[in-house]
Order: sequence, then C-alpha cells, then structure tokens
Amino acid sequence: MDATRPLTETRLSGVQLHVTSLPGGRLGQPARDFVDWLVEAGQSVWQVLPVSIPDQHRSPYKSPSAFAASPALLEHPDAPVSDQEVADFAEREAYWVDSWTAFGGDLADQVRFDREWSALRDYAHERGIRILGDVPIYVAPDGADERAWPQFFRSDAVAGCPPDAYAATGQLWGNPLYRWDVLRDDGYRWWIERLRRTFALFDLVRVDHFRGFAAYWAIPAGDETALNGRWEQGPGRAVFDAALAALGPLPVLAEDLGDIDQPVIDLRKALGFPGMAVLQFAFEPAYQYNAHDPENHEVNQVVYTGTHDNDTVCGWWWDLPDHRRQLAREACRRAGVGTDVDAEPSWGFIELAQRGPCGLSMMQAQDVLALGSQARMNAPGIEGGWSWQMAPGALTTEHAARLHSLTEATGRLP
Repeated sequence: MDATRPLTETRLSGVQLHVTSLPGGRLGQPARDFVDWLVEAGQSVWQVLPVSIPDQHRSPYKSPSAFAASPALLEHPDAPVSDQEVADFAEREAYWVDSWTAFGGDLADQVRFDREWSALRDYAHERGIRILGDVPIYVAPDGADERAWPQFFRSDAVAGCPPDAYAATGQLWGNPLYRWDVLRDDGYRWWIERLRRTFALFDLVRVDHFRGFAAYWAIPAGDETALNGRWEQGPGRAVFDAALAALGPLPVLAEDLGDIDQPVIDLRKALGFPGMAVLQFAFEPAYQYNAHDPENHEVNQVVYTGTHDNDTVCGWWWDLPDHRRQLAREACRRAGVGTDVDAEPSWGFIELAQRGPCGLSMMQAQDVLALGSQARMNAPGIEGGWSWQMAPGALTTEHAARLHSLTEATGRLP
C-alpha cells in the first residue's frame, strides 16, 4: 500500500474511532481487531483523535506536550525498556525530549508507545489501512512547551472563538497563543519539528482549527468569556511552506470548520489541502450558501456524517426541527439514497456521504452502530465527555457486510 498517495486522489472511505473508544481503551488486540473489521467492511482509513496526553477533563486537545504520546494508551505499560532504547529515542527526538523530561515526563513510556504504535501501523499497512491522525493547533497553558520555549508564546492573550449561534459569549479555550513573529524569525523550527513528529506517527494528518493560520481570535488574558476577543492576523502559508521545504509533501487535511471567511478558503486552496464538509451542518435554510450542503461538496474534500464534536447522527436527527429534516430527506432523494432516513437516520447519512463526490467519506463508529446521544464523544464548551467506549463485539460481521456492500456500490472500495 502506498501510504503517501494524496488523501482524495481516489474514492475511499473510513471510520473515526479514537483509541480510548476501543474496548478497554488501549492499544493491543482490540486495535488489531478493529483493523480487521475495517478490512472486512471495505474501508481504507482509520481516523483517531490526538494520541497526546489528555488534560484533567480527558481532552487530548489541551495536552501538556505537543510531542509526547499518552502512556495511558499502552497495552503493556510495564514492558521492559533498555537504556540503549531510551538513548536511541532521545537521539532521534532530540529537539523535544529535554522539554518533556524537564516537565517530569518519562522517556521509557515514549519508547513503549513508539514500539506499540509502530507495530499497529505495520499491522494496518499490511492490510491496506491508513491511519489519519490529528494535530491540535494549540498547546496547554503552563505545559512542557510553554516552559521550554516561553519566547514562542504570548502572555497577554489566550485562544478561543467568537460568539455565534451556538455560544452567546463565544468559547474561551484558554490555550496560549503563538508569537508568530518570533517563530518566523526561528524559521518555524518548532512547528516543523512538531509536524515531523506527527508525520512519523500517522499516514495522514488533520490540522485542527486551520482557520487560525489565516486569522485567530485573541482574548485578553484574564477575561472570563470570549466576548472581548478580536481577530488577529495569522502566519498564513509561511508555516506550511517552511514545513514543505524541510519535510517534503505534507499529507494534511485542513479542519476548516467554524467562522470561515474567504481568506481561509483561499489559503486552503492555495496550499492544495482538502477541507471538510459535515453533513450535520447542512440543511440550514437561513444560509444562502452552505459549503456543507451535499449540493456544494467537492472532490478535494472529506465529508463526515459528524465529527467527535458533533452529536451522533441519531441523537442529532431526533432533535432536528422538521423543516431541516425535510431538507435532508430531499437531499437523500436527489442523491439516490435507498435507506429510509427516518427509520435509520445514521445509515441514511452514511449512504448520503458515500454517494457524494468527496474523495474521502468518513463516518463515526457510533453512526455505524446507530447509537444515540449517550454515545456522543464531546460537546464543545462543556466540561466532561471524551469517555465513550465501544462494547466488545459491538461491530459485527453484519455491520461489516452492510458497509462493504454500500462502499462497493458507491465506488469506494480500495
């Protein structure tokens, strides 16, 4: 399998399921079983969330290190590690290991993770499965990165997003913002090394909050809401140009969701990165143009039934106003969807995504299982979540056969 081929070069599909959502929540046999199920189901891509160390709320998007992986994911956390293995790892990852050990991190755990993760990737590659990972744009406050490289981070403002229809006071994430001028003067080395580490772990990478490279919402430090934030200019394509020069082709998917304006679209297209379309964001009659509407989908795009920040399709559908349901029914009819979306909303939307033009179609495992809101992974702006875990044997041969048949019918078999 050519793991370097472009993300949307051919029609493919895959399933999103984080490692913590596997039975037992760790690497090992459940992960290999899931790879085998993906093959049986005719899928090509397994998408995971960041494998970084989560915060106290279990979120992997606010990690104390942009580089270190979570030992909580290990199948064998007490496996022996030799001094030579640690020394070899420290030499290979010389840019960041001192930042992690100074923070109290254990390099033996990182060796164990690389060992287990490499074995899983080899297992997946041998079976034609590519792993799509995730790189958060920001790091945790007062984490290993901010302590080791304080010159790269601002103290006057923090990250978040502006008020919108879903959050009247916006979202106050609290992550430190970058001093892009200082990073530029350093040749964007920190970002290059971060991407180098990320590409060493994954075949493809979703860059979280891509719009922050065009412009980002800066909230004065100490504010209790995001109301007083303002848009400030991001670095644009300079970061990616520097990474391209250092690392070669960038297997990147741009997470271009949220408050997206033309400069964000122009930046993504100039870089050639595929963007995202989420079916749960479609069917909004108030919008004159909605990029998530199936009528507006493009080949160089990845379509999702929903992401980890969305409700499951079933949970969303059951709470959807009827006028939006009607728009969705009409979209399914136009696309030739044979599934009764009212009887099986998640499978109706899986079929709608599969039938569309986007080069890659992704679904949540929860939607394959037709689960309701109790299986939601995360609700943005609300503490908690990140804890859904699949029951052993939940994904059956019957699920695989149904998905394989649909994937074949829509021309997405590998």
